[in-house]
Amino acid sequence: MSLQVIMFMILGVGAIVTALGTITRRNPVASAMNLVAHFFMLSGLYLTLQAQFVAVVQVLVYAGAIMVLVVFVIMLLNVGKEEAHHESFTIRKVLGLVFAGAIVVQMLAIYLGSSPSAMSQLSSKSLTLGATESIGTVLFNQYLFPFEVISLLLLSALIGAVILAKRKVD
Repeated sequence: MSLQVIMFMILGVGAIVTALGTITRRNPVASAMNLVAHFFMLSGLYLTLQAQFVAVVQVLVYAGAIMVLVVFVIMLLNVGKEEAHHESFTIRKVLGLVFAGAIVVQMLAIYLGSSPSAMSQLSSKSLTLGATESIGTVLFNQYLFPFEVISLLLLSALIGAVILAKRKVD
């Protein structure tokens, strides 16, 4: 077993643990910090798959910008102690258990149905597909028009947000 496969397994288990920590913590700040750790685990998983650009974007956008907004909203809302609400038997719990069981069965079917050599090998193109140069080449050659349209859409949203914020101040 190679170092890459071992790191993938370690980061995969870490991602599962931090995801469970995110949804089981009662303190919203502790939950947000578990989510930050989860984003870093995902970034490490992307690195083991030779997707360097996606790993960097994961850290910059999600672990950086999005989590700053989440923590800001948590602090702004000033969430206090919540009262315990006990529900005995609800349809949500039953559906949650059914879907969780279905996911576990699917994961086991995928894991047990594939050969070990197929799981440990990457595509021969993985070094070039995940590189920043190849993503930039495709983005600015094949998808130039949608890229420019999205930039104009984001610019108009930014101008709209400034106008709405300015109106509330006056």
